[in-house]
Amino acid sequence: MTRILLVRHGESLWNADGRWQGQADPPLTDRGRQQAMSAASAIGTVDAIITSDLERAADTGAILARALGLDHLATEPLLRERDAGSLSGLTRTEIYARFPGLLPDDPGGFEPHEDGEPRWPSDWEADADLWERVEVALMAIGRMVPEGEVVVITHGGVIYAVERQLGGPDRGRLANLDATWIEVDGGRFKLGERLSLIDPADTLVIEADRI
Repeated sequence: MTRILLVRHGESLWNADGRWQGQADPPLTDRGRQQAMSAASAIGTVDAIITSDLERAADTGAILARALGLDHLATEPLLRERDAGSLSGLTRTEIYARFPGLLPDDPGGFEPHEDGEPRWPSDWEADADLWERVEVALMAIGRMVPEGEVVVITHGGVIYAVERQLGGPDRGRLANLDATWIEVDGGRFKLGERLSLIDPADTLVIEADRI
């Protein structure tokens, strides 16, 4: 059985600006780099660190690896953030204007599908497609470290989708360097607890990262 700690990356420039990122690749802020350094003491001894190939995740992982004395750091494109399509780079205010009725907190009103889900743009990556690629990556990690603990630096949208897929309740928003444990045992997954790796006073919760 492999225990995997899914960690949201440190604060990026677009986090600080309140912009939806998707697979765009803004770097970490100075605060984001400091968050990564602070998180190392909460992680302790692990067998490997694997990251999304997007810069904000890869750099968070590199900082953690240096602090923990791990020589090898792997990147995995399948762990990158959901493709936000036309919403990438927009603030919530800009989304309200360009896609009226899309978001539940739209001041002009919410216009969901009959199942209550937002009417995402056609170039939005659906949960099923996101899980299909992330599952492949998690299974591969389980085979690579069959009896150990692995830190995976990824993205808020990925972690939310994994939690939903594994039947977890709505746990609210993830701040930077918040994390969720999962277990991989053969072809089975089990959802574990959520935790924060840094002082909540030094985190930034971005509603854009609902994705």
